[in-house]
Amino acid sequence: MRLTATRRRAAFAATAAALALTTTGCLGSSDDGGGGSAGGSDDGVVDILATTDPLVFDGLKSKIEEMADEAGIKVNVQRVDNINQLILTKIQANDAPDIAVIPQPGVIKQIVDRGKAVEITDDIVPADLLSDMTPGTLEAGQIDGKQYGMMISMNVKSLVFYNKQAWDKAGYKAPESLDDLAALGDQIKSDGGTPWCFGIESGAATGWPVTDWFEDLIMRYGGADGYNSWVTHETPFDSDLVKQAADFMEKNVLADGDVPGGRGSISSVAFGDAEDTMWDDKPGCWMLKQGNFIVSADFIPQDVVDNVDERIGVFGFPPAEAGGENPVLGGGDLATLLQDNADAKAVMKMLANVDIGTTAAPDSSFISPHTGFDTSLYPSDLTRQIADVAYKSDAVLFDGSDAMPGEVGAGTFWKEMTAWISEQEDLDTALKNIDDSWPAS
Repeated sequence: MRLTATRRRAAFAATAAALALTTTGCLGSSDDGGGGSAGGSDDGVVDILATTDPLVFDGLKSKIEEMADEAGIKVNVQRVDNINQLILTKIQANDAPDIAVIPQPGVIKQIVDRGKAVEITDDIVPADLLSDMTPGTLEAGQIDGKQYGMMISMNVKSLVFYNKQAWDKAGYKAPESLDDLAALGDQIKSDGGTPWCFGIESGAATGWPVTDWFEDLIMRYGGADGYNSWVTHETPFDSDLVKQAADFMEKNVLADGDVPGGRGSISSVAFGDAEDTMWDDKPGCWMLKQGNFIVSADFIPQDVVDNVDERIGVFGFPPAEAGGENPVLGGGDLATLLQDNADAKAVMKMLANVDIGTTAAPDSSFISPHTGFDTSLYPSDLTRQIADVAYKSDAVLFDGSDAMPGEVGAGTFWKEMTAWISEQEDLDTALKNIDDSWPAS
């Protein structure tokens, strides 16, 4: 059963709106220094704002309230749709909550630059509580080597989904390197199939799925150091590293027969519609590169979602070479302390507990950043496999476009890659235009 057009449009609109909101916040100037904003007090009430997925939010809220109640602290946990914009506005008005759960490291940096965040030191969150964090997740919340954000839920993006029943019948195997992935695509084509389900239309956010492809390829060809250098623009877009990633896409994702309808259809196919025919007995396309959020009835037929372990297979996007460096593209929700008071600090310590997600995991897409989390609580083997992709990686590297200046990461990067995919521009022109749009420091 396919989703209705209305439901699909609503899901796409929500995703596009969330993406757009990552760049709309702008913190005004302030002469007020020091950590934390006015408004916090040791009154036994800790205000928390978050923009997590509703089901994840409900589970986390339940556990936070339970733990806080045991400590004699009242918490007021609220979900908002635009935390990136709202938190900056509240800070400017000296009306910040005690804790904000923020999905964008760039927003945390803006807060820190204005002296409005409290460093998460060992006396607030002892190091032993964070000793089992997935590599890279602590670094995502660090500004100039100091901890200001602490990941409490994790998203995994370096994933390739497939129709498990058709895949097993065809005898295909998960690739162990990029060369294997290319060879797999060729094998699928020689068997009469179409390798990739790929669409990038997403309303005002059209083009964002291309950025995930580039990020995954760049971190594999350049390693973590090369990737981070590119994210900060020390390595420009018009570089051999980025062109190497584009070359892989040209040869293995954008070539004739790689996607249904050919390269020219990609920019007009909605990202969540691209895999529709993958679930047919004879898949119209065989592989979908996407984040774990896609496993939802908003995007995948309900009968498939109801039987995920029988119907959906997944493998991690492979390293450049078998057994080589294997970073994972990801993201997550970062708890940030905005008020310097004892109750808020106590709640931050609770949020660092490995058990904070025990009520969220069974009924949502929640994935814990703690490798020591009880994975039996995840609702499916598929979720456990997705978590393992991150847990067994060399490091989770935060989505690069989210860390770039908004006019680039959610602006020219989307726009110019869409023009390149659509063959309205050649690669050199598109890359130069992105470099030219990078704001002067």
